[in-house]
Amino acid sequence: MNGNMADAESISLDAADYDPIQHLNLLFPHPSTVSSVHRVSLTLRSEQNALSAQIAARQTAQAYGPDSSLERMQSAQAELGELFRKIETVRARAIQTEQNITSMTADIKRLDGTKRNLTLSMTALKRLQMLTTAYEQLRGLAKARQYRECASLLQAVLQLMRHFNSYRSIDQIATLSRGVGEIQRELLEQVCEDFEIAFAKGEVGGRRATLVEACGVMDALGDTARARLVAWYVNTELREYRQVFRGNDEAGSLDNIGRRYAWFKRMMKGYEEEHASIFPPHWRVGETLAMAFCDGTKDDYRGILEKSMRRVDGAKIDVNLLLSCLQETMDFEQSIERRFSTEPRASIDTLSSADERTHTFNGSISVAFEPYLSLWVESQDKTLAAMIPRYKAQPLLPADEEFSPQAVISSAIELFHFYKLTLSQCAKLSTSDRLLDLAKTLAKYLDEYAQQVLLAILQRPAQTAASTQDIVLVLNTADFWHTNTSQLEENIKKRIDSELVSKVDLTSQADAFLGVASTAVLALVNKVEADCDGAWREMKNTNWSKMESVGDQSSYVGELVTHVNARAEEILAIVVKPHAGPYPRSVQSRCCWTNTS
Repeated sequence: MNGNMADAESISLDAADYDPIQHLNLLFPHPSTVSSVHRVSLTLRSEQNALSAQIAARQTAQAYGPDSSLERMQSAQAELGELFRKIETVRARAIQTEQNITSMTADIKRLDGTKRNLTLSMTALKRLQMLTTAYEQLRGLAKARQYRECASLLQAVLQLMRHFNSYRSIDQIATLSRGVGEIQRELLEQVCEDFEIAFAKGEVGGRRATLVEACGVMDALGDTARARLVAWYVNTELREYRQVFRGNDEAGSLDNIGRRYAWFKRMMKGYEEEHASIFPPHWRVGETLAMAFCDGTKDDYRGILEKSMRRVDGAKIDVNLLLSCLQETMDFEQSIERRFSTEPRASIDTLSSADERTHTFNGSISVAFEPYLSLWVESQDKTLAAMIPRYKAQPLLPADEEFSPQAVISSAIELFHFYKLTLSQCAKLSTSDRLLDLAKTLAKYLDEYAQQVLLAILQRPAQTAASTQDIVLVLNTADFWHTNTSQLEENIKKRIDSELVSKVDLTSQADAFLGVASTAVLALVNKVEADCDGAWREMKNTNWSKMESVGDQSSYVGELVTHVNARAEEILAIVVKPHAGPYPRSVQSRCCWTNTS
């Protein structure tokens, strides 16, 4: 027991691996040691009391000793207070230093402000002096019509005047600003007057130099002044044109459309020889003149066409005349488009360097004809309506042309070229609703050609039934139009306006020609079938019940094979594979199916 107690006392309660169970087992290793529980309890309590006393003593020493936490806390608070006092002292010194520096630099700042204001005042005064001097000089030059000097001086005056926009509340500046505005108006009116007098008296050649310099003044005055002078010149040049062609029904009629364009060419020739050198190139006066001519002519045509549609006698415009005028107009538009599109652009250093050419002459006049192109479409409709009966009555091939396996009915070739020419012509005239109307007209007569011409050949009565060669011609023609109808649709879609593309559809027409081709194949098969009628009758009339012997082959079979082979070879010889595509195989398949069913 004593040994166990010694071992138990040797165990440190502070050990990291302390195990209370092990400790208890050492204190009470055997049931007989339970009687010592009271003594062990007293020992433990005594040990606990001793430890408690030690803890209390140490706590007291820690709290009230010379290095206690309370004293350290009080010392820290005192040091912190001292630190705050030092910081406040430094802050007060910094404020005082800033005040001293501000006081020292205040005079310097006032001096800098005074220098800046003095510089601005001197600059403004110098500019005002320059403006006043330039203004007085400009007044004198304007009266003397010395436009070259006026142009450069006016630019300087306007540039200087912009510096005083914020000073217009000052009476003297406001008065000077009004004076500058007044001299601008005087120069504008003076230059316009000089141009009017020179043109009215025919003195353009003698005063050319003055007018050229005057254009420089107009450039300095700005876009509004320049536009006024150009508008006056354009109206002056076109006055005669308007008087001749608007005031005279005969001269202004569509029959004399060529006279309008001839007049314009003479006018432009005179402009280039006499007036073009007066105006700066970047003004593009020639182009403006041409555009004004086109606008006026377009309005004239609209009036003429509207008047023609309201004729009392009910007669319509001659379609051929309409097309002739339209074609001549489009040729004219293209000529002036080429003329002005090749002109050199203004230099990036010119005042109008940002002015890009945003318009085109194509369609500038011909747009007036577009609402009346329906008459042309109606004319094409009538032409096609007359062609279909003629195609139906005429021979499939010309008299001087022999049949060939690749041949196509001559009317199909003629119709194809007519469609091609008509489509090309319409696309030049209009790519909008009129082209869509034409597409519908072409589709209409493709259907009629398929039904009334091609299918009618295959549906002739027995006494005038189509020959094998005629059927092959129909087959070739149907295949030709099936291919070209799809290409025609794509061609129209490429030319028509994008918003109308979805309305172009020739699928039903292509399918119609495919149906004609199928009917032609069936007609060829019927040819084979007709040759076999005798053999089939023999088979039908045979009394099978009285036959006494059975042979390898009935008599009608040999005849049937002979007829099938002969007719099939004839047909397949002219339904050539490279040209006819799947049709030879279709003929063979249908023949087999017919004879086996």
